[in-house]
Amino acid sequence: MDAHRRAEAPAGGRISELDALRGIALAAIVMVNIVQMTGMPRASGDSADHLDAYVFELLFLQRPFPVFSLLFGVSFAIFLRTAANRTDRPRTVLLRRLLWLGVFGALHSLLQPGEALKFYAVFGLLVLLPATYLSRRWVLGLGVVLLVAAGVTYNGLAVIPGLFLLGMAATRYGVPDTLERRGRQLAVAFALTVPVAVLAAVVQYRAGVGPTAHYRSLPAGLVFAFLFVTGFLLLLRTPLRAPLDRIFAPMGRMALTNYVLASVLIVAGDALLDVGARTRYGTVVLLGVAIAVVQAVLSPLWLRRFRYGPLEWVWRCLTWWSRVPIRRAPNRHPRGGEPAPVRPEPAGTPLRSGRR
Repeated sequence: MDAHRRAEAPAGGRISELDALRGIALAAIVMVNIVQMTGMPRASGDSADHLDAYVFELLFLQRPFPVFSLLFGVSFAIFLRTAANRTDRPRTVLLRRLLWLGVFGALHSLLQPGEALKFYAVFGLLVLLPATYLSRRWVLGLGVVLLVAAGVTYNGLAVIPGLFLLGMAATRYGVPDTLERRGRQLAVAFALTVPVAVLAAVVQYRAGVGPTAHYRSLPAGLVFAFLFVTGFLLLLRTPLRAPLDRIFAPMGRMALTNYVLASVLIVAGDALLDVGARTRYGTVVLLGVAIAVVQAVLSPLWLRRFRYGPLEWVWRCLTWWSRVPIRRAPNRHPRGGEPAPVRPEPAGTPLRSGRR
């Protein structure tokens, strides 16, 4: 097997670091969704006159969204190599997976008009699926070009294609599977990004807050997103790994379910607190933290009995067009010790009769 094939060979099990990263990004993206869904009037003007708005935009505006987009590209590539071991037509399975994601997004739009799943499905069909025919060098090069083009023009949703391709390229180069050995590289990347992020923060401060300042705040988001990814992955190499993994990894494993659940909780929170009545960034953060706490409690409770979140399970069944087992194997050590190992997932029962 040549080096290229070895880098793309499948690795066993989930990558807990990516689950935790996805979980904390999920908790952060809820903050922006609260502002959008409640229609809260946003502050606009000089940063000195709206320090709370500046801090909020510095921490959350276009920060977790790029992380989510990058991880989607990673997950897509991982799923592709897994599907290739189960079927001779993995792209057909991926096509079905993206189409059903679009259905989820369309339904979720009824609750949250600004939701991102439908855009992920569209860009997945237009960008990720065709990219599966390209070499990893081409995927990486196109990802860089598209991301730079988005960064110097509109930003916003335009960053999705480039980040999708960069996530796919990272997987095909074996980065997610070798994260444990990349501590020094992460430290160097973080150190080099810090001064760039400080400069970006200053530029954003001078540009002000509100939609009129997006031409500065949105490009800065890419810098801070990279700083966030490298910084968080470095924290997972400290004694904080255990609590961070315990809190955020289950949330990340149920990202689709938690993303939709957050919208329901935002609607309930707005009805209770009337967040959209006036500009109150502190209330937004408190509601966002409360939602994260609910998800951090519910996610591990669910995953103790089940292998997938409820929406993740439905999505998987629809993707494979088969009933995928969801319950975990019984614990053979009821009085303590390690649970019984999870057996490989069987092919499942077809949802309809006939040849699959």
